[in-house]
Amino acid sequence: MSITLIIIVVTVLVSYMAFNNPVTFEQLKHYPYQIHRDHSYYRILTGGLLHGDWMHLGINMYVFYLFGTYVEQVYMSEFGTGKGRLLYFLLYFISLITANFVTFLRHRQNPSFASVGASGAVSGVVFSFIVFNPWSMLLLFFIIPIPAIIFAVLYVIYSYYASRKGLQPHYDHEGHLYGSLAGFLFTLLLKKDFIIEFIQRISHPDFQF
Repeated sequence: MSITLIIIVVTVLVSYMAFNNPVTFEQLKHYPYQIHRDHSYYRILTGGLLHGDWMHLGINMYVFYLFGTYVEQVYMSEFGTGKGRLLYFLLYFISLITANFVTFLRHRQNPSFASVGASGAVSGVVFSFIVFNPWSMLLLFFIIPIPAIIFAVLYVIYSYYASRKGLQPHYDHEGHLYGSLAGFLFTLLLKKDFIIEFIQRISHPDFQF
């Protein structure tokens, strides 16, 4: 079984368990204030396995499956099956931890902030995909076609702006931003060739529908 499917299965199982047990949900959610008080740092990881509802879970896992399947195959092609899968798992893990650790640092004195969801990690995988396919067409809001690299720039700008202005406080914009950047940089820095090839792709637009 692929790492992508294993992560999806684990995430669905943990989310389902928490849907049916509010106590478990409260114990596992990413809650920076509580982490700071009792050092429950495991929440930085487990918060990325929980979701608010079935729609939240379904959208995240659908997007992850679409992009993760491709990125995992590229990693295995470039580094071999075993090493490629390990590096791909690290891509997801580092994106998730980075996303939640940054929000922990900012909100550890804020008892009203908490978050759940794999969006930071999924964003990291999407941005890894963009390293390899910057001019492929993505569907913004599942409707509007937009080049992947343009989407990435707009996503970063909006996430930064929204986090600073406190827009949509129920969304972890900082987590999305830093998870994305972590996945992007992790992939670029794996091989010098990735950096060179990315620059070449950016310099020669090739729209892929």
